Amino acid sequence: MLRTNLSTRPFYNERGVHAVIAVLAAMLIAVTAWQVLRIVRLSRHKTELAATIHGDRDESEKLTREAGEVRRGINQQELAVVTTAAREANDLIEQRTFSWTALFNQLEATLPEDVMLMAVRPAFKESTTVVNLELQGKRTEDVDTFMDNLGT
Repeated sequence: MLRTNLSTRPFYNERGVHAVIAVLAAMLIAVTAWQVLRIVRLSRHKTELAATIHGDRDESEKLTREAGEVRRGINQQELAVVTTAAREANDLIEQRTFSWTALFNQLEATLPEDVMLMAVRPAFKESTTVVNLELQGKRTEDVDTFMDNLGT
C-alpha cells in the first residue's frame, strides 16, 4: 500500500465557498429588487400627492376668488343691520340662560341679618354675565362677611 500524496496543491472545498457566494448574491439581488420596487411605489405616491396638492391649490384659489366676489356683492348697510339684530338675539338668549332663581337663592342663603340688598343690576357682555349688587350694612365687617359667604 502506497501512502504518498502525488498532488502538488492541497484539496480545497470550493463548492462550499461557491454556494455561500451564490446565496449572498441571491440575497443581494432580492434586497436590490425590493428597494427598486419601493422606490417606484414611493415615486408613484409622490406624483399622486403632488397632483392632489396642485388640485387643492387650484380649488383654494377659485374659492378665494368666489369669496371676494361675494364680499364685494354684500351691501354693508344690510350687513350692519343683520349683525346688530344677531347681537341683540344673542343677548336675549344669554339673559334667558342665566338662572336668576339660583342667584337669588344663593343671595338669600348668604345674606347676614345686618346687611340689606338695595339693587341688583345685571350686565350681559359677549358670553359673560356680570351682576352688580348694591348693599347697605350697619358695619363694614357685615358686608365683608357677606362677600366671603358668596365666594364659598
